[in-house]
Amino acid sequence: MSGLESFTVIRVIGNNVVMATGGKKESEYVILGKGIGFGIKAGAEISASDSRIEKLFKLEDREQWSQAHHLLEEFDPLVMDITDQILNMIVQEFPGTLNDKVYLALPSHIQFTVYRIRKGMDIINPFLEETRISFPKEYEIAVKAAELIGQAFHITVPEDEIGFLTYHVYSAVSHVPVGHLVKASNVVGALVKQIETKRRIRFDRGSMDYVRLLMHLRFSVDRILNQDVNVDNPFAEQIRAKFADEYELAKELAAMMERELGKEVPEAEVCFLAMHLYRLFTGRLQQKNQLKEES
Repeated sequence: MSGLESFTVIRVIGNNVVMATGGKKESEYVILGKGIGFGIKAGAEISASDSRIEKLFKLEDREQWSQAHHLLEEFDPLVMDITDQILNMIVQEFPGTLNDKVYLALPSHIQFTVYRIRKGMDIINPFLEETRISFPKEYEIAVKAAELIGQAFHITVPEDEIGFLTYHVYSAVSHVPVGHLVKASNVVGALVKQIETKRRIRFDRGSMDYVRLLMHLRFSVDRILNQDVNVDNPFAEQIRAKFADEYELAKELAAMMERELGKEVPEAEVCFLAMHLYRLFTGRLQQKNQLKEES
């Protein structure tokens, strides 16, 4: 797996995690695998061909090693066991290679969450509804993860925390950093508020209008953050002419995205957004007129 013959255990973190060295330069590694740390002590040898090894992280520099060493030393073994169960659930639903960072980020998050709940600290997630809508499958896994955490530590995990766990699930399978997801959610929330303010409307958070708007803005932000994806809108000129008011609002929203994301918003993306806004506002107007006729 690694080109090495064996590893020397430095520290046993839990039944499924050890820290070790290997190779001529005594490079430092974190090794993860079912039962890899069970019944062994510091100084023991683990063969590089050991079938229990599932993940192997080489820590490239002293700062990285120090950070990982500090984190893993602080982890409650039960946190590591729960993390392993959650990661198994993720792999079952999303076959493939998980983001390496989740192996440290998730237990770190769980341990801090348990600490906060036990201390009675509030967990407030302003992006909960947006997260539930944007990542439904990941949210379902996060619900199960919250149940596991609650049962293991005899605590009640609030729904707001499930939203944060959803980010870690999505990050694990998409390889998108959690910080990126938080920033995107923040921007989407600000865009929705701007639309409501400019048009003097209020979206019902459970309505299809809101869900469609949310998904469009989310995909738009993702495309802008990943500009290797080419966006083309063959109707751009017609949209600017036909949907002038919506286009002006779309330009304002694009300027907000550019400020917050530090990325240029392509003109084609502005036009796509203008077209979506036109459909949204037209649909709301039709519904309003229909209600008036019925009353």
